[in-house]
Amino acid sequence: MYILGLNAFHADSSAAIFKDGVMIAATEEERFTRIKHWAGFPLHSIQFCLREAGIRLAEVDHITIGTDPRAKVASKFKYLLQNPSLWAGAFRRFQRSRAKTSPEELFEPLDPTLTFQQIRSKIRNIEHHRSHLASAFYASPYEEAALLSIDGSGDFTTTMMGVGRGSRIEVLGSVDFPMSIGLFYTAFTQFLGFPHYGDEYKVMGLAPYGEPKYVDKVMGLVHLIPGGLFRWKDQYFHRPSREAQSAFVTYVNHVPQVVNLYAPAFVETFGVPRKTGEALTDYHRDLAASVQRATEEIIFHCLRTVRALTGLQKVCVAGGVAQNSVANGKMVDATGFTGVYIPSAGHDAGISMGSALYHYHHNLGGARMPSVRSAYTGIRFSNDEIESILQARGVAYRRLEDPELYETVARKIIEPGVVGWFQGRAEFGPRALGGRSILADPRNPDAKDLLNLKIKRRESFRPFAPSILKEYTGDWFSRTDEVPFMEKVFPIRPEKRAEIPAVTHVDGTGRLQTVDQEISPRYHALIDAFRQQTGVPILLNTSFNENEPIVNTPQEALDCYLRTRMDMLVLENCVIERIGEQDLSLLESVDRTISNGV
Repeated sequence: MYILGLNAFHADSSAAIFKDGVMIAATEEERFTRIKHWAGFPLHSIQFCLREAGIRLAEVDHITIGTDPRAKVASKFKYLLQNPSLWAGAFRRFQRSRAKTSPEELFEPLDPTLTFQQIRSKIRNIEHHRSHLASAFYASPYEEAALLSIDGSGDFTTTMMGVGRGSRIEVLGSVDFPMSIGLFYTAFTQFLGFPHYGDEYKVMGLAPYGEPKYVDKVMGLVHLIPGGLFRWKDQYFHRPSREAQSAFVTYVNHVPQVVNLYAPAFVETFGVPRKTGEALTDYHRDLAASVQRATEEIIFHCLRTVRALTGLQKVCVAGGVAQNSVANGKMVDATGFTGVYIPSAGHDAGISMGSALYHYHHNLGGARMPSVRSAYTGIRFSNDEIESILQARGVAYRRLEDPELYETVARKIIEPGVVGWFQGRAEFGPRALGGRSILADPRNPDAKDLLNLKIKRRESFRPFAPSILKEYTGDWFSRTDEVPFMEKVFPIRPEKRAEIPAVTHVDGTGRLQTVDQEISPRYHALIDAFRQQTGVPILLNTSFNENEPIVNTPQEALDCYLRTRMDMLVLENCVIERIGEQDLSLLESVDRTISNGV
């Protein structure tokens, strides 16, 4: 049985395909469109998934879409009755939801032999947050677990808690739109001068530079319900506007944009909003620290609630707020759970995977499969394909066998050098995990500035992550746990911090990835080669991109290498180094190509 799962016409559009409950492939549409958070129909992702499965759309048994317009209909009507100014916008959203949930005409290019009726018969709608819960539970190693989905909003829900047992998920409670911890965090993100969709991670990165002096003031905007979830105080937040079509997110050419969320009462409480690009002050840093601390307390309150309701020791968490790796790293200590599973795509891209898993397990009763421990589900290229591309571009390269490759790259990193590392399948989710990564020496105190100068050109307060050989985690971090998807932040042991300053954040923590030899053999081998030369089993790892989605193809990796000042590019076993004039001429060629709109 083949199930194709989709996140369509929603931020972080994506597709995933399963055969008998086992994932074959999953990817985000932004990797193909090259537009961050792209929110249209995931045509390229579907085509990729079908190619990987070796089938046509006609052979797909079910198409699941991670949204259900029938969810919470009574709550939606009640909300509209209370807010009649939103009726016109609601009608536009209804029209949009019909396109999202019945996009038969958009499937036609994939398989013109199918009729609209045949396509329609395959489509199943799965509620947004049930898809999130499923993406975490059914991919986890737990036979039973407490469940929490927490994000901005989806299908009129912002938070959902439940319990998973075997093939079934039971919903235990939820919070209705517009009260949302995701939107709560976004309001402060906007207030602090970071206006773009997805900028919340900047506040998380800024928080350790401040002191949480204003936690009580921030928590004054929210009411935690004893034995339940939470509410927020309406006067501090704008109500959805007509322009936002009765929600807080608009879509311009399939790019999500968040409207202003904070109301005048918010400004009266917290002062003048910071303008984008304005210098950061101690107040901004302290407010960021306070918002992060308050958000953690709200998340932990929800987790304690679901633990009390279920009595279980394990928990699975998903949703956009599950990308808050600082909170994730504290969950065990703060809530009493003994195990936490968070999928590689905990954000909205993951609902393609989750909707398919929910339908296969919960609706159809399919047996549980082994847990998902690898995020490498995207596109890949062979050495022969890469060599053809490099030869067509006139790029000089060396093709090295694995042992020499690892030694050569490790030496380049030690020089110190910055290396673009393109290997195997692309990752599913927002983190680079050794498939599409930029690597540097974590011992180099100047590495952070070097990366920002040569490549990333981003805010100086944002940290870089350590990839560590799993077997050495306890030697370097105060917690020993599997963190395969770089989804948790742990304290680095105090005596080790001076050895790896480039990946030690200002508060002594690191957002680690534990690298398993079985799951990531080539990345593990490279880090081990670095360890043998330096004694340090860690590499600085950041995503392979430059203010764009993570590179997907060798051409994109090469163009990024040429635009920036990386010292080495490794495409599978093909190694490219800067050799002067040839590099400059290639860079000029790329610039001409871009300027000509090709």
